[in-house]
Amino acid sequence: MVWNIDRKSKKPIYKQIADYIENGIADGTFPSDKKLPSERDLAKELDVNRSTVVAAYDELESNGLIQRNRGSGTTISKDIWGITKKRIPSWNRYIEAGSFLPNLPVSQRIRKEMEKQTIINLASGELSEDLFPIKVLREITNTQSFIGRLGYDHPQGSEALRTSITKHVKEFRNIKTNPSSILITSGAQQALHLIVQCLLRPGDSVVIEDPSYHYNLPIFRSTGLKTYFLPVDKDGINPDDLVSLHKKHRIKIIFLNPVFQNPTGILMHKNRRKKLLEISSELGIPVIEDDPYSLTSFSGEEISTLKSMDLNGNVLYISSLSKIVASGLRIGWIIGPRAVIERLADAKQQVDFGHASFTQWIANDFLESEAFHSHMKDLVKKLESRRNQIVKSLQYYLKDQVDFFTPQGGIHIWCRINKEFNEIQLLEEAIKRGVIYVPGSTMGSDQGHVRFTYAREKEEVINEGIKRFAQALHLL
Repeated sequence: MVWNIDRKSKKPIYKQIADYIENGIADGTFPSDKKLPSERDLAKELDVNRSTVVAAYDELESNGLIQRNRGSGTTISKDIWGITKKRIPSWNRYIEAGSFLPNLPVSQRIRKEMEKQTIINLASGELSEDLFPIKVLREITNTQSFIGRLGYDHPQGSEALRTSITKHVKEFRNIKTNPSSILITSGAQQALHLIVQCLLRPGDSVVIEDPSYHYNLPIFRSTGLKTYFLPVDKDGINPDDLVSLHKKHRIKIIFLNPVFQNPTGILMHKNRRKKLLEISSELGIPVIEDDPYSLTSFSGEEISTLKSMDLNGNVLYISSLSKIVASGLRIGWIIGPRAVIERLADAKQQVDFGHASFTQWIANDFLESEAFHSHMKDLVKKLESRRNQIVKSLQYYLKDQVDFFTPQGGIHIWCRINKEFNEIQLLEEAIKRGVIYVPGSTMGSDQGHVRFTYAREKEEVINEGIKRFAQALHLL
């Protein structure tokens, strides 16, 4: 085959191969009376993965150009013009054409590895099952009668749950609100999607932290937003940086995770929180506060969220039970101006007709019980113990090869590696040794970082995981 792949082209390699063969069928390069090369032979000849050739042949088959015959190879279709042959959709074309972008390949790789039971998981932001209040939740379902609705509930979610959340955020987060200003969502992730899709347009400029969980979320790229970054230091973002960004780009919304931030674990300094709210009011820029971790302070100190300090209604507040109770409940909420909440509720109705009543009932009864208080005390104590273990392990196995800030709450620790390394190579070496984590490039622009999460594994497993990571790093 006298043809070379253009490896600098933006066109996928499998698509280049499919186009070449399609053109070759048309001009006679590939005669109809001869077999096409096998997937294995063509992959070897072109120096590509066999899966790439499989994808190219899938494309050609879906367009009715070739036939795969088990045992006798791949041939050009005898009914190439589709007179009698049934054609299947070109699914690869549909996948590429979709406006909702997939996760980055490295994120997909991490997710697949996390599904393995044998791997040490220092990547997942989910609590381990022994941190779930399973016993109490079972008691609720076994001993208390279900009083929710089995039909569609209120567009904003169960009124009983919204009332309980009103009391909950007043007691634990010093946020004053009312049930009509709350929307129940399927976790914080859906809340973020609703806000982006309902309150912003393609081309709008938004600001996120760098590094940040939001850094490479497909939702920002899928909706065509222009994303700008504010660097995070030991005190969080510098609000003054927002002023200069706004002058240049007319910022529409700023997305923040100011309390025990993911991935750095940083608590934004209270003076900076005050200054940010002042600038938000002066410039009229809404703030979206994502707050999964404010109840996990290891010092026992009550943390002031932006929403609790918000006197002018500039903050839309997102939180959930995913990081403190159980991710599987899928209970999150948005607190904001009533008109905004009603707009978001209308969109949620279009997506899923409202939230499941059964999990709302369980969440409501748990928030109303005394067990919630004891659960939180136990959770924070265990998270602190795991935090202490990962700090100890990093110091023992990596010593001066790593720098990090010790978080005072939350579930993440952000580490800078003090040597040059190939990020993908390090990840693969770590996976070979049975440990997974999150490479820094998926969360920030600064090179040479990794994020470990200590909520998923117990102390002895955390120690073994860092030991294996250190072994992988020493090879580079």
